[in-house]
Amino acid sequence: MTQTDPSPAETSERAPTTTVLFVRHGQTPTTGKVLPGRAPDLHLAETGLAQAEKVAERLSVLPVTALYASPLERTLETAAPIARALSLEPVVEPGLLECDFGDWTGRELTELYKVPEWATVQRAPSTFRFPGGESFVEMQTRMVTAVEHIRTAHQGETVVCVSHADPIKAVVAYALGTHLDLFQRIVVSPCSVSAIAFTPGQAPVVLTVNSVGGSLSDLRPS
Repeated sequence: MTQTDPSPAETSERAPTTTVLFVRHGQTPTTGKVLPGRAPDLHLAETGLAQAEKVAERLSVLPVTALYASPLERTLETAAPIARALSLEPVVEPGLLECDFGDWTGRELTELYKVPEWATVQRAPSTFRFPGGESFVEMQTRMVTAVEHIRTAHQGETVVCVSHADPIKAVVAYALGTHLDLFQRIVVSPCSVSAIAFTPGQAPVVLTVNSVGGSLSDLRPS
């Protein structure tokens, strides 16, 4: 290292931090009743539309420079008022998609609770693959990869990603350094905001999880 070379500490101090705000879509007619997965034509309920307007208002106090959303209807409908409030055009990002539940798509939760494999979904999800669908490990890897691409494209900026409960929980678990088998302990409610700060060369920092009310002004970059 020459005298003019920056030290690792100095380089770290100058590294641009990207703040990613994860918003779960608003409530749908099947929320809490059915495992919807990637089934088409599932739209927000009236409550969900109101939730989307509220979260858009909360996000409007932040210097957001980009808005990404899963391609499903319920995420795009949640992103619409956010886009209006922030004067941004939503970018569809397939990596933010809901988990592919395969043959379980559309099944009622009360029915699935009785399936022996449901215990594995809750207690050892890293070992489980949905019949005909995706594994939780694949879902987490896909989500983290998508977020890394977004972070790289928006270094030093604040970005919103509208996604789904399980993918958001999985990326929060990754940022916390928590094993995927414990990610079901994380709660992500409809239209909640979870924020993670990503700085090159450093571990991610989880700023908030499942924020459903109050000001988000404390998430402004210092």
